[in-house]
Amino acid sequence: VQLQASGGGLVQAGGSLRLSCLASGSINSVNTVSWHRQAPGKQREWVASITSSDDTNYADSVKGRFTISRDNAKNTVHLQMSSLKPEDTGVYYCKYTSAIDTSYYWGQGTQVTVSS
Repeated sequence: VQLQASGGGLVQAGGSLRLSCLASGSINSVNTVSWHRQAPGKQREWVASITSSDDTNYADSVKGRFTISRDNAKNTVHLQMSSLKPEDTGVYYCKYTSAIDTSYYWGQGTQVTVSS
């Protein structure tokens, strides 16, 4: 499975960005795609996830501001980020986890910078 993350950029506080994660390769029909982020000098943290049944979960820090969704026809998962804050700055990674064999794969990351 290969993952390609895109959509990052520089935005002012209060702005919005939409990240996309395109999956290709041997994709199982039962899976979870999640977004994680890593700020400079900090550990990578989980942000949001969506299952193949469209069940979603969010970290408390982004709940109400971020929305994760998937387009199965295009093998793409989106992360719509609104009301962005400087503390949302970091490299955002998508992760694919198979529910069948528990294998997982990471995308290459996309930089999000929120200026104050």
